Amino acid sequence: MFQDFIEILVLSAVQGISEFLPISSSAHLIIVSSLYDLKASSLLIDISLHLGSLLAIIFFFRKDLFNLKNNHKLLKLIIIGSIPLIIFGYILHSTELIHLLRNIKVIAWTTLFFGIILYFADQKKTDQNISSNLNIKSIIFIGLFQILALIPGVSRAGITITAARLLSFNRVDSGKISFLLSIPTLAAVSIYGLNNVIKTENLNFSIINLSSIFLSFLFSFFTIKFFLKYIQKFNLNLIVAYRILLGLGLLYIAYL
Repeated sequence: MFQDFIEILVLSAVQGISEFLPISSSAHLIIVSSLYDLKASSLLIDISLHLGSLLAIIFFFRKDLFNLKNNHKLLKLIIIGSIPLIIFGYILHSTELIHLLRNIKVIAWTTLFFGIILYFADQKKTDQNISSNLNIKSIIFIGLFQILALIPGVSRAGITITAARLLSFNRVDSGKISFLLSIPTLAAVSIYGLNNVIKTENLNFSIINLSSIFLSFLFSFFTIKFFLKYIQKFNLNLIVAYRILLGLGLLYIAYL
C-alpha cells in the first residue's frame, strides 16, 4: 500500500506539473513509466490523474467559467478551438496509430524541436489580448496547432502557448488561452477513458484512485497559479532551456 501511494505521488506530480507547463505531460509520464516499474499505473489511475487536473483548472477559472452572462463568447471560442484536437485524437486512439508515436526517439526530437520553436515564438512583440482580440480566426489557428500535441513530447500547453505568442498575445493571456483549452480536452480524455473502463467491466474504484484525483488536483492547481505569476515577470527562456537539455539527454539515451 505504501509503495502504491509513493507511485501515485510521483505520477500525480508529473501529471499536475507537466500538464500545465509547456514541457509535455505525456512525454514525462512515458519517461517515468519506462524508467520505473510502476505497479500502481493503470487506465483507471490515468483517468483519475486527468480528472484531478480537470477539476483543478475548472476550480481555478471558476469565476470566468460560471459567469456565462459576460463570458459566453469566450466559452464558445474555447469549445470551437478544442474540436480539431478531440476529432484527431479520437481517430488516432481508435485506430491505435497513437502507439506508433510513443517511443523515446520521437519524444526526444519533439521535445527539442518544439522547445526551440517556443523560444522564437516567445520573442514576438505583444499587442493582442483575450478580451479584445480572441476571435474565431485566432482560436481556430491555435486549435489547429493544438493537434500537434497528440505527438508525445510536443506538449499541449507548449504548442498552444507557441501559437498564441505567434499571434502576438501577451504571455499571461497566452497561458490563460492554453489553460482554458485544456478543459474540453481533459474532459474528453476522461470520458473516453471511462468508457473503455466500463466496456472492460474493470471499474474497481478505490482509495488509490481518490488519492490520485486529490494529489493531481493539488499539483495542477498550484502549477497553474505559479506559472501565471511567473510569466507576468519573466519570459519562457528557462522552460526552453529545460526542454533543450531534456531533448539532448533523451537523444543521447535513444541513440546510445
